[in-house]
Amino acid sequence: MRVVHVLVAIITVTATLIGVQAYLSRLTPAEAKAVQAARQGPPTYVLPPGKVGRAVALAGTRRSLTVAAEAILPVELLLLLISGAAGWMRDAACRMSSRRWIQGYGFLFLLLLALQLLSLPLQIWGHRVGLAYGLSVQGWGSWVIDKAKLFALVWGLGGLLVMLLFWVIRKSPGKWWVWFWMAAVGVTIAGVFASPYVFDPLFNQFEPLAKSDPALVKQLERVVARGGLSIPAERMFLMKASAKSTELNAYVTGFGASKRVVVWDTTIAKSSPDEIAFIFAHEMGHYALGHVLLGTVLTCAVMLPLFSIANDCMGWILARWGARWRISGQQDWAALVVLLFVLAAISALSDPLSNGVSRAVEHAADVYGQEAMHGIIADPQTIGVRTFQVLGEESLNDPTPHPAFDWWFGTHPPLWFRSSFAAAYDPWRAGEHPKYFVK
Repeated sequence: MRVVHVLVAIITVTATLIGVQAYLSRLTPAEAKAVQAARQGPPTYVLPPGKVGRAVALAGTRRSLTVAAEAILPVELLLLLISGAAGWMRDAACRMSSRRWIQGYGFLFLLLLALQLLSLPLQIWGHRVGLAYGLSVQGWGSWVIDKAKLFALVWGLGGLLVMLLFWVIRKSPGKWWVWFWMAAVGVTIAGVFASPYVFDPLFNQFEPLAKSDPALVKQLERVVARGGLSIPAERMFLMKASAKSTELNAYVTGFGASKRVVVWDTTIAKSSPDEIAFIFAHEMGHYALGHVLLGTVLTCAVMLPLFSIANDCMGWILARWGARWRISGQQDWAALVVLLFVLAAISALSDPLSNGVSRAVEHAADVYGQEAMHGIIADPQTIGVRTFQVLGEESLNDPTPHPAFDWWFGTHPPLWFRSSFAAAYDPWRAGEHPKYFVK
């Protein structure tokens, strides 16, 4: 019966993610022509000769880092189980106090510390690569402080979730995953809402965009008016990314009263006003198309079958190896390591599905953004190509990425495709129709 439950849950998750991706990937005739032209035509994103070698070398290093980062968490957790370290940490936490909340926070502290130490060489390597290629300017002291902040945040808030999890397991051993899912939905929604107010300012500085560049706000308001949206100036923010990074970016975050568009100061410093408007129009696409809300709802929906899979797999693992690892059952603090191992493994294996949805979302925002620029700038196609060229050069993006790697790990369509699509997409010519705007 447990195998049937797992298979049903896997099919549910897979069908949901494939269905959402298929819905988001519907192409209009003009879009389909541009996609075909982008794939078959000559590339429009081409790096200068002096940067090609560095970009290719960096791409290889990034692939190694990405694969290692994906695999390291389940490997670390399995190592803690096989070595008996999980049981030792449980014993140490129980010796701290007879109070369960102290035991829970004590065990989580030891677990997070062990994971941090095990992954530290990989994290140091990643930061060294960023510094070596000039993509990061963050000093090691600031880097360590950010790691300490993240550790404290995960420990403080994660401890509350761990206490809730084990309380639910004790009250309902067979259906804990249903009750915990309800709590996880509330936590997810609260986290998305609170992120711009509480979490983001811990790691970067923000200020209203109108304070630093009121002229740019006026230009962006033209893009907003073109979309028929209401994004007031107080929801446009500048992030001072230049204190840590040289790369360019912008994003949409939050929802409801916390919903906002954030532009990095590096983007403003290295892009023309038209290119900034093009980047903003892409982010406005996420805003207009409700992608943050979609991602939140999809995450909450998928968590239920995933928790069901985790429950069944954890029960099977504990029955098979629990005694060898000195884990008495689901209510044992060390069982948290088993649960996290199962969830980490599921996350790694489901990357092609979840990243496929992400790429479809990003492509939709590209389409919306380019259509939104019509009538505001003279040649959206040329500006689009130029924008992706600047983004690619500043990030040393490989013009010929490995397709299998992009399929598994890519959260965005490859830059060469985005650039070539921008060059080819023109739904305003005779006989064509835009996807998101009335002609």
